[in-house]
Amino acid sequence: MDGTTATLWLVVAISILLIAALLAWPNIVANRGGKLLAFVAFFIFPVAVTWLGTEEHLERSKQTQFCLSCHVMEPYGRSLYIDDPNHVPAAHFQNHRVPADQACYTCHTDYVLYGQWLSKFRGMKHIYVQYFGTPENPIHLYSPFNNRECLHCHEGARTFDESAVHPADSDAMTAIRANEISCVSSGCHELVHDIAHLKDAKLWQPPK
Repeated sequence: MDGTTATLWLVVAISILLIAALLAWPNIVANRGGKLLAFVAFFIFPVAVTWLGTEEHLERSKQTQFCLSCHVMEPYGRSLYIDDPNHVPAAHFQNHRVPADQACYTCHTDYVLYGQWLSKFRGMKHIYVQYFGTPENPIHLYSPFNNRECLHCHEGARTFDESAVHPADSDAMTAIRANEISCVSSGCHELVHDIAHLKDAKLWQPPK
Protein backbone atom coordinates (compact mmCIF):
# COMPACT_ATOMS: atom_id res chain seq x y z
CA MET A 1 0.00 0.00 0.00
CA ASP A 2 1.55 3.32 -1.07
CA GLY A 3 1.37 6.62 0.79
CA THR A 4 -1.62 8.00 -1.12
CA THR A 5 -3.67 4.85 -0.52
CA ALA A 6 -2.79 4.79 3.18
CA THR A 7 -3.72 8.48 3.55
CA LEU A 8 -7.00 7.87 1.73
CA TRP A 9 -8.01 5.03 4.05
CA LEU A 10 -6.96 7.06 7.11
CA VAL A 11 -9.16 9.98 6.04
CA VAL A 12 -12.05 7.59 5.32
CA ALA A 13 -11.71 6.01 8.78
CA ILE A 14 -11.61 9.39 10.52
CA SER A 15 -14.65 10.57 8.51
CA ILE A 16 -16.65 7.49 9.52
CA LEU A 17 -15.71 7.89 13.18
CA LEU A 18 -16.63 11.59 13.24
CA ILE A 19 -19.96 11.05 11.50
CA ALA A 20 -20.77 8.10 13.78
CA ALA A 21 -19.98 10.21 16.84
CA LEU A 22 -22.22 13.04 15.63
CA LEU A 23 -25.07 10.63 14.91
CA ALA A 24 -24.68 8.95 18.30
CA TRP A 25 -24.46 12.22 20.24
CA PRO A 26 -26.36 14.88 18.25
CA ASN A 27 -26.25 17.28 21.23
CA ILE A 28 -22.59 17.88 20.39
CA VAL A 29 -23.64 20.38 17.72
CA ALA A 30 -25.38 22.58 20.29
CA ASN A 31 -22.24 24.66 20.80
CA ARG A 32 -19.87 26.39 18.41
CA GLY A 33 -17.19 23.69 18.68
CA GLY A 34 -19.74 21.01 17.84
CA LYS A 35 -20.94 22.91 14.79
CA LEU A 36 -17.34 23.25 13.60
CA LEU A 37 -16.82 19.51 14.13
CA ALA A 38 -19.98 18.76 12.13
CA PHE A 39 -18.79 21.02 9.30
CA VAL A 40 -15.48 19.17 9.19
CA ALA A 41 -17.15 15.76 9.38
CA PHE A 42 -19.88 16.35 6.79
CA PHE A 43 -18.04 18.66 4.38
CA ILE A 44 -14.27 18.93 4.72
CA PHE A 45 -13.52 15.23 5.13
CA PRO A 46 -15.90 14.02 2.37
CA VAL A 47 -14.31 16.53 -0.03
CA ALA A 48 -10.86 15.27 0.99
CA VAL A 49 -11.94 11.66 0.48
CA THR A 50 -13.34 12.48 -2.96
CA TRP A 51 -10.16 14.29 -3.99
CA LEU A 52 -7.81 11.60 -2.70
CA GLY A 53 -9.97 8.83 -4.15
CA THR A 54 -10.03 10.48 -7.57
CA GLU A 55 -6.26 10.97 -7.50
CA GLU A 56 -5.75 7.34 -6.47
CA HIS A 57 -7.94 5.99 -9.26
CA LEU A 58 -6.40 8.30 -11.87
CA GLU A 59 -2.96 6.96 -10.95
CA ARG A 60 -4.21 3.37 -11.00
CA SER A 61 -5.82 3.85 -14.41
CA LYS A 62 -2.38 4.62 -15.88
CA GLN A 63 -1.38 1.02 -15.27
CA THR A 64 -1.07 -1.32 -18.25
CA GLN A 65 -2.87 -3.97 -16.20
CA PHE A 66 -5.85 -1.63 -15.79
CA CYS A 67 -6.08 -0.93 -19.53
CA LEU A 68 -5.95 -4.62 -20.39
CA SER A 69 -8.59 -5.57 -17.82
CA CYS A 70 -11.31 -4.95 -20.44
CA HIS A 71 -12.01 -7.97 -22.65
CA VAL A 72 -11.86 -5.94 -25.88
CA MET A 73 -8.29 -4.86 -25.03
CA GLU A 74 -6.97 -8.40 -24.48
CA PRO A 75 -5.56 -8.87 -28.01
CA TYR A 76 -3.84 -5.47 -27.81
CA GLY A 77 -2.13 -6.66 -24.66
CA ARG A 78 -1.00 -9.84 -26.40
CA SER A 79 0.37 -7.79 -29.30
CA LEU A 80 2.92 -6.32 -26.90
CA TYR A 81 4.57 -9.75 -26.84
CA ILE A 82 4.88 -10.32 -30.60
CA ASP A 83 8.38 -11.64 -31.23
CA ASP A 84 9.29 -9.20 -33.99
CA PRO A 85 11.70 -6.26 -33.52
CA ASN A 86 9.90 -4.36 -36.29
CA HIS A 87 6.55 -4.48 -34.50
CA VAL A 88 6.36 -1.02 -32.95
CA PRO A 89 4.35 -1.66 -29.76
CA ALA A 90 6.19 -4.90 -29.00
CA ALA A 91 9.63 -3.36 -29.55
CA HIS A 92 8.81 -0.45 -27.25
CA PHE A 93 7.25 -2.63 -24.56
CA GLN A 94 9.78 -5.47 -24.53
CA ASN A 95 12.81 -3.16 -24.57
CA HIS A 96 11.34 -0.80 -21.94
CA ARG A 97 11.45 2.18 -24.28
CA VAL A 98 8.23 2.97 -22.44
CA PRO A 99 7.56 1.99 -18.82
CA ALA A 100 6.20 -1.56 -19.01
CA ASP A 101 3.71 -0.87 -16.22
CA GLN A 102 2.37 2.25 -18.01
CA ALA A 103 2.85 1.26 -21.64
CA CYS A 104 -0.66 2.08 -22.90
CA TYR A 105 -0.87 5.39 -21.06
CA THR A 106 2.58 6.53 -22.19
CA CYS A 107 1.79 6.19 -25.89
CA HIS A 108 -1.89 7.11 -25.87
CA THR A 109 -2.08 10.13 -23.59
CA ASP A 110 -1.73 13.70 -24.86
CA TYR A 111 1.46 15.54 -23.99
CA VAL A 112 -0.18 18.94 -23.71
CA LEU A 113 -1.41 21.10 -20.83
CA TYR A 114 -4.12 19.10 -19.02
CA GLY A 115 -3.53 16.31 -21.55
CA GLN A 116 -3.62 13.60 -18.93
CA TRP A 117 -7.02 14.85 -17.77
CA LEU A 118 -8.40 14.83 -21.30
CA SER A 119 -7.14 11.29 -21.78
CA LYS A 120 -8.82 10.29 -18.50
CA PHE A 121 -12.15 11.69 -19.64
CA ARG A 122 -11.82 9.66 -22.83
CA GLY A 123 -10.97 6.70 -20.63
CA MET A 124 -14.23 7.21 -18.73
CA LYS A 125 -16.01 6.93 -22.08
CA HIS A 126 -14.23 3.60 -22.62
CA ILE A 127 -15.51 2.34 -19.25
CA TYR A 128 -19.05 3.53 -20.02
CA VAL A 129 -19.06 1.69 -23.35
CA GLN A 130 -17.57 -1.41 -21.73
CA TYR A 131 -20.43 -1.74 -19.24
CA PHE A 132 -23.37 -0.02 -20.91
CA GLY A 133 -22.70 -0.16 -24.63
CA THR A 134 -21.03 -2.24 -27.32
CA PRO A 135 -17.31 -1.65 -27.92
CA GLU A 136 -16.27 -1.22 -31.54
CA ASN A 137 -14.50 -4.20 -33.07
CA PRO A 138 -11.90 -3.31 -34.08
CA ILE A 139 -11.63 -0.27 -31.86
CA HIS A 140 -10.56 3.09 -33.29
CA LEU A 141 -8.78 6.14 -31.92
CA TYR A 142 -10.96 9.18 -31.26
CA SER A 143 -8.60 11.28 -33.37
CA PRO A 144 -5.60 10.58 -35.62
CA PHE A 145 -2.44 9.66 -33.72
CA ASN A 146 -0.38 12.80 -33.22
CA ASN A 147 3.37 12.69 -33.88
CA ARG A 148 3.78 14.60 -30.62
CA GLU A 149 3.32 11.33 -28.74
CA CYS A 150 6.30 9.80 -30.59
CA LEU A 151 8.53 12.88 -30.58
CA HIS A 152 8.01 13.37 -26.86
CA CYS A 153 10.50 10.53 -26.34
CA HIS A 154 12.28 10.07 -29.67
CA GLU A 155 13.22 13.58 -30.78
CA GLY A 156 16.78 14.27 -29.77
CA ALA A 157 17.61 10.60 -29.28
CA ARG A 158 20.75 9.61 -31.18
CA THR A 159 19.25 6.49 -32.76
CA PHE A 160 16.35 8.60 -34.02
CA ASP A 161 18.23 11.65 -35.25
CA GLU A 162 20.96 9.61 -36.96
CA SER A 163 18.51 7.32 -38.72
CA ALA A 164 18.64 7.55 -42.52
CA VAL A 165 14.99 8.62 -42.62
CA HIS A 166 15.09 11.01 -39.62
CA PRO A 167 17.88 13.53 -40.29
CA ALA A 168 17.18 16.51 -38.05
CA ASP A 169 17.65 19.14 -40.77
CA SER A 170 15.64 17.40 -43.49
CA ASP A 171 12.35 18.52 -45.00
CA ALA A 172 10.86 15.21 -43.86
CA MET A 173 11.65 15.94 -40.21
CA THR A 174 10.19 19.43 -40.55
CA ALA A 175 6.98 17.87 -41.85
CA ILE A 176 7.01 15.25 -39.09
CA ARG A 177 7.38 17.92 -36.40
CA ALA A 178 4.51 19.86 -37.97
CA ASN A 179 2.40 16.68 -38.02
CA GLU A 180 2.10 16.99 -41.80
CA ILE A 181 3.59 13.51 -42.25
CA SER A 182 2.30 11.01 -39.74
CA CYS A 183 4.66 8.60 -38.01
CA VAL A 184 2.03 5.91 -38.60
CA SER A 185 1.45 6.73 -42.27
CA SER A 186 2.00 4.28 -45.11
CA GLY A 187 5.68 3.61 -45.72
CA CYS A 188 6.65 4.56 -42.16
CA HIS A 189 5.20 2.79 -39.11
CA GLU A 190 1.71 2.14 -40.46
CA LEU A 191 1.55 -1.33 -38.87
CA VAL A 192 1.01 -0.74 -35.17
CA HIS A 193 -1.10 -3.28 -33.23
CA ASP A 194 -1.33 -6.04 -35.84
CA ILE A 195 -4.44 -7.63 -34.32
CA ALA A 196 -5.65 -9.15 -37.58
CA HIS A 197 -2.67 -11.51 -37.79
CA LEU A 198 -2.16 -12.04 -34.07
CA LYS A 199 -3.27 -15.67 -34.14
CA ASP A 200 -0.38 -16.50 -36.51
CA ALA A 201 2.25 -14.46 -34.69
CA LYS A 202 5.03 -15.92 -32.57
CA LEU A 203 4.91 -14.47 -29.06
CA TRP A 204 7.88 -13.64 -26.86
CA GLN A 205 7.99 -15.26 -23.45
CA PRO A 206 9.70 -13.00 -20.88
CA PRO A 207 12.15 -14.77 -18.51
CA LYS A 208 10.74 -15.67 -15.12
